Amino acid sequence: MTPLIHHLTLSVSDVDASARWYQQLLGEAQVVPRTMPGWRRIRMIWPDGLIIGVTQFDDVTDSGPFNHLRIGLDHVGLSCSSEEEVHEWAEKITKLGFERGPVEVAPYGWVVTARDPDNIPVEFFCPS
Repeated sequence: MTPLIHHLTLSVSDVDASARWYQQLLGEAQVVPRTMPGWRRIRMIWPDGLIIGVTQFDDVTDSGPFNHLRIGLDHVGLSCSSEEEVHEWAEKITKLGFERGPVEVAPYGWVVTARDPDNIPVEFFCPS
């Protein structure tokens, strides 16, 4: 049996700004803060089960914005149930004043991508 992803935790430059951005985009979530020596985390839990954590470390080795061309994370993909839902997310992203790309039609589905405060791509995707 292949396990499902339980949660996603991202390293960010400003934990409060990132938590605010994700909740503006995805809606209010249950917030669980945690602080340990060297780092601070905010875990957000949405009613549908999505869990995203954002962690700010004291000793950052690379303080530049996220770059998907580095080894590691490429993007975060969130599931949509229809092409219409992808377009609805595109409209919401625009209304919030967040930057986004165009709604793209790929051979395997529809997608629109926004970028969080650290430039991490957040993709809303519906398979065709």
